[in-house]
Amino acid sequence: MGISAASRTQSRPEATAWRNWAGNVSARPARSVAPASVDELAAEVRRAAADGLTVKAVGSGHSFTTTAATDGVLIRPEGLTAIRSIDAAAGTVTVESGVQLKQLNAALAAEGLSLTNMGDIMVQTVAGATSTGTHGTGRDSGSIAAQIRALELVTADGSVLTCSATRNPEVFAAARIGLGALGVVSAITFAVEPLFLLTAREEPMSFDRVTSEFDQFVADNEHFEFYWFPHTEGCVTKRNNRSRGPAAPVPAVRGWIDDELLSNGVFQAACALGRAAPAAIPGIARISSRALSARTYTDIPYKVFTSPRRVRFVEMEYAVPRAAAVDAIRELKAMVERSSLRISFPVEVRVAPADDIPLSTASGRDSAYIAVHMYRGSRYQEYFTAVEKIMTERGGRPHWGKLHTRDAGYLADVYPRFGEFTRLRDRLDPERLFGNDYLRRVLGS
Repeated sequence: MGISAASRTQSRPEATAWRNWAGNVSARPARSVAPASVDELAAEVRRAAADGLTVKAVGSGHSFTTTAATDGVLIRPEGLTAIRSIDAAAGTVTVESGVQLKQLNAALAAEGLSLTNMGDIMVQTVAGATSTGTHGTGRDSGSIAAQIRALELVTADGSVLTCSATRNPEVFAAARIGLGALGVVSAITFAVEPLFLLTAREEPMSFDRVTSEFDQFVADNEHFEFYWFPHTEGCVTKRNNRSRGPAAPVPAVRGWIDDELLSNGVFQAACALGRAAPAAIPGIARISSRALSARTYTDIPYKVFTSPRRVRFVEMEYAVPRAAAVDAIRELKAMVERSSLRISFPVEVRVAPADDIPLSTASGRDSAYIAVHMYRGSRYQEYFTAVEKIMTERGGRPHWGKLHTRDAGYLADVYPRFGEFTRLRDRLDPERLFGNDYLRRVLGS
């Protein structure tokens, strides 16, 4: 089965500006192309090399860093959107790199299948999400990249490598989260399982209780996360666990009120007011945290894990050792309270188990993720700088697609397998066809 793609490469030879979802990153490539097959993609890579141009692939633009920015050839995703195969018996699905997660989730559900875990946004392309380490929360189940079983990669010489644990295993190990530094991912095979139900329990809770019982919440639930509202003592917790059913989705009217009217419409207005009048933010936060109510519902995974995000923002997220999570979030709260900062977005805390991917933020250690956001157009630098100091003091690893200031010197210290990745990059892309300023900063020259 498949989603139709163009029959030939679409090219935009004029220099057309590209901008990410948040609007904080833009680029003006020399040319922009949308190859419709792996052969066309390989030809575009060879053509760029012959022309002396660098190559970067973009997804849906949900990264906040310049990881995909280029003044060379921009590979757009809309030509590679086929779902090549779904094999329920083998427990796999193979999709091209430009397929969005929402398309993948719907196609799998129609076949009675699902990914095991996912993040809370599903407009990213599969290649963009995995290449930057997109994750959800899980006691035992890891990031989207940790669910990859094979991938197809176009390298700097135009070769097409099929990679898995048994074919080109050293490339497979690294390219699952490759930052676009090893080549252009053209297709991915994910592990899937029979469709299941999750019961979500969302509940307001005090900051002191959540942090005091954090380890127990993580241990007792398959998927646990919480949000703290700065300038308040209020949090909202979410616990997702497998259920025998029956399905009991959020009623349509309440879902619209909670997820569209309140979480997007009213929140958008509150953020705009806060940007215009920062002194109002603590009062708005107190009202928001008190207005939250508990709800429980049961549905298929992607309808529980994901939610619409229409309010635009910029974000920083760090992974710290799970044992350091409570200390880090408490210090973050204390920092906000003693500062003059006014923060309208809640702070999000999630977890993931250790995995074996060299540049995964959970590589080799059980991790907790602490994410901070600011409304688009707000002055975020002071807040993010203070948060980054707290996280780096605990050996934090920045999310590859979210704002940070770390460089290769720091990252080599917090990633034990950093050298394994950079040596592979030297072998696959010695001329840095896939390089840009961001990769020079985080990986070295």
